[in-house]
Amino acid sequence: MPDAITYAIFAVVGFVLAIVLVKIIDRLRKKDAETEAQLILDRAKQDSENLLKEAKIQAKEEAIDHKAKAESDLNRSRDEIREREKSLDRREEAIEQQANHLRKQEHMVETKERRLTEKIEDTGRKAEELKAITREQQERLHKMSGLNRDEAKTELLRLLDQELQGETGALILKHQRRIEETCKQQAQDMLLTAIQRFAAAHTAESTTSAIDIPTDDIKGRIIGREGRNIRSFEKETGVDVIIDDTPGVVIVSGFDPVRREIARISLNKLIADGRIHPTRIEEVVKETQGEIEDVINKKGEEAASEADVMGLHPRLIHMLGRLHFRTSYSQNVLRHSIEVGFIAGMLAEMIGLDARIARRAGLLHDIGKAADHELEGGHPKIGADLLKRHGESPEVVHAAFGHHDEIITEYPYTMLVATADATSASRPGARRETLERYIKRMEELESIARGFNGVEQAFAIQAGRELRVIASSRDTDDEKAAKISRDIAKAFEDQLTYPGEIKVTVVRESRFTEFAR
Repeated sequence: MPDAITYAIFAVVGFVLAIVLVKIIDRLRKKDAETEAQLILDRAKQDSENLLKEAKIQAKEEAIDHKAKAESDLNRSRDEIREREKSLDRREEAIEQQANHLRKQEHMVETKERRLTEKIEDTGRKAEELKAITREQQERLHKMSGLNRDEAKTELLRLLDQELQGETGALILKHQRRIEETCKQQAQDMLLTAIQRFAAAHTAESTTSAIDIPTDDIKGRIIGREGRNIRSFEKETGVDVIIDDTPGVVIVSGFDPVRREIARISLNKLIADGRIHPTRIEEVVKETQGEIEDVINKKGEEAASEADVMGLHPRLIHMLGRLHFRTSYSQNVLRHSIEVGFIAGMLAEMIGLDARIARRAGLLHDIGKAADHELEGGHPKIGADLLKRHGESPEVVHAAFGHHDEIITEYPYTMLVATADATSASRPGARRETLERYIKRMEELESIARGFNGVEQAFAIQAGRELRVIASSRDTDDEKAAKISRDIAKAFEDQLTYPGEIKVTVVRESRFTEFAR
């Protein structure tokens, strides 16, 4: 029992001690927490003070930076204002100088106006005095000459008119010579340039209708029994076959060059084959006609391509190819047409015209020669009608119609084609003339020139390209000699037909002879 009480007491005491101990520990813990909280508060307070100090420092730094920037902007603005002030000062000084200069000029102008007014007044007074003196002198002259005012004026004008006529004629002659020399030089340069750029052959083709035969036996076969073969050949080809006593040669004659060429080739084929009879003749001629048609079209296309002329009607190409078999004064007409096209095109380029139109007009200018044996009229009119029917432009049609100066020129391309045509026809080696025709032309030139008054002698030189005329020094003066030269040239243009141009030079000289004794 006592032990239980003891245990109970101990238990109570232990419990009380435990409670006391717990309270003591709890108090100690509270004290530590308060101390820690105080420390945290102190630390937080210190941190806030530090942050506040840093914020104040940063704010001060930013204020200093803003202040420095503002001061920099202010200084820059002040510098700009000072520069503007200096500029305004300079402008003001310049304006002031200009104002001073203007004031000086105004003063000078006023002075000059005053002097000019004085001179005008003085001139007016002198003019009045001069008029009075002139009237007085005129009255004295009228009294001395015995002529009144109108009569003296008429006589003076007559004398002046005579004097001016001579001076005007000399001046016109001088300018005319200078213009002619300049134009002639430029034209020669252009023509020479065009001819040199187109390097054509200087020897003309010549076609022949003479056919060589190996033996006289072949000649008999060509004739046939009672002339049957030759009649059949002439009927199929439309040409005449001339067989004479000339050994080894048969002549084919016809106005149509294409038919003549067909006949020549066909006869050569028959001679080479040896079988000559009407049926074989008909077969060979038809075969040759087809070959020639192909050759004609090919030659026309080649010519158009060489001259750079596109878009031609097939009929025009065919007619152009026919010109390959035609010659004029032994000059191949197709080669002549191509040459004219090139020269006309180059001349057009030099004077600023369309070279394509000029080449086209030059290539087609002689197209009428391909059909002139079939239609009535000259080849210019036939060619113009042919070109018009097949849709060529008016410039090309007019060039074909007027390239021989038969009509009034309406387009510049006509003159270019006429010039190129004359150049191609008259260049060395282009054409051949018989001796009789050459001599006749020389005589015509000299005869026409000697028919003018004041001409003593006339000589044709340079193959008829130039005529030298000796004028009488007693019956002519320089003005009359110039007129004689022009009249002779005009007479040549009206009375003669010739390629190119003829230069007329009139020579007049004065000779004075004295004898010393």
